[in-house]
Amino acid sequence: MKNTLRNSLIALLTFTSSAFASGAAGTGEGGLLVSLFLGFFALIIVFQLVPATLMMVGVLRGLLGRDREAVKVKN
Repeated sequence: MKNTLRNSLIALLTFTSSAFASGAAGTGEGGLLVSLFLGFFALIIVFQLVPATLMMVGVLRGLLGRDREAVKVKN
């Protein structure tokens, strides 16, 4: 068990050292396609919020509206 763990850690540290040596890591600005990708999903969220908001307004009007008919109970 100890040998497996030791070998795994050695392999992990050996193969990740090149990633630490990169000078431009994390400075990616993204391009046009990244902006279009994020904008597309933002539009999906907005287009789902509009009907949800309208439905919530309708529910609140139904619950809090004053024009309810009185219910008559016959004995």
